[in-house]
Amino acid sequence: MAGIDLQGMGVALITPFKEDESIDYEALIRMIDHLMENGTDYIVALGTTAETPSLSEEEKKEITRIVVERVNRRIPVVLGIGGNCTRNVTAQIEHTDFKGIDAILSVVPYYNKPSQEGIYQHFKAIAKVSPRPVVLYNVPGRTGTNMTAATTLRLAREFNNVTAIKEASGNITQMDDIIKNKPSEFQVISGDDGITFPLIALGAVGVISVIGNAFPKEFSRMVRLAIQGDYQNARIIHSRFAELFELLFVDGNPAGVKSMLNMMGFIENKLRLPLVPTRITTCEKIRDVLDRLNINEGASKD
Repeated sequence: MAGIDLQGMGVALITPFKEDESIDYEALIRMIDHLMENGTDYIVALGTTAETPSLSEEEKKEITRIVVERVNRRIPVVLGIGGNCTRNVTAQIEHTDFKGIDAILSVVPYYNKPSQEGIYQHFKAIAKVSPRPVVLYNVPGRTGTNMTAATTLRLAREFNNVTAIKEASGNITQMDDIIKNKPSEFQVISGDDGITFPLIALGAVGVISVIGNAFPKEFSRMVRLAIQGDYQNARIIHSRFAELFELLFVDGNPAGVKSMLNMMGFIENKLRLPLVPTRITTCEKIRDVLDRLNINEGASKD
């Protein structure tokens, strides 16, 4: 199986909702166009930032269809397929139409807290049935379980179609261990906007970004500069966004970025329960930072 090059800035696409909580498909199309026109290297559909647990199966299929059709092979599309029941995940993979999908992103099983051997066996089962490259997703802050560097490296070495990891453990030492000891073609991707710059300096190939929804042009430029070794100019952009990195997640993801996109004219500031919009105080801080940044990446809904 041919691999996929996920160097650069991928964006974990949000799901826009209307005030009645139905999906705003017109806003979704605007978002996809905005990302493709402003330097996004690939799109990740149905990830955490998409509020995927709150979507019906019919909605997931429609979002996937729209993303695939709108992207139209111009950039890669990565589809989130994960869960904490291995049988269900493998069955979903076997019944998914992968036309227009270049890879899958699959999260470490959550809530039931498997051992490292359990995590390995889970991804082994996924690798065996997946017709597309598999990107592992380690985010212990959400799953309750950290996939160790040893388990990641074991999977990377044993399965040719396990081609990358989105690492969001926050453990730089662990990430560095993976980068130093991985197979040459295996790619390490930052899962945290705030540490993307230093992680690229260590050898990561880029990021699957949340802030990229709002600032694809600027943030993708930072990523490209860092990959090219222009750390001075990359650091300047990184520093400009430092305050936003924190504000994006202080009230949870994607509440922060949805608030930001609402201020920029892209979407309604609406989430589905159990998620709620950011607090007014956070919104005010985000607005202040946006005013100071004065980056022309906004859009009108009219």
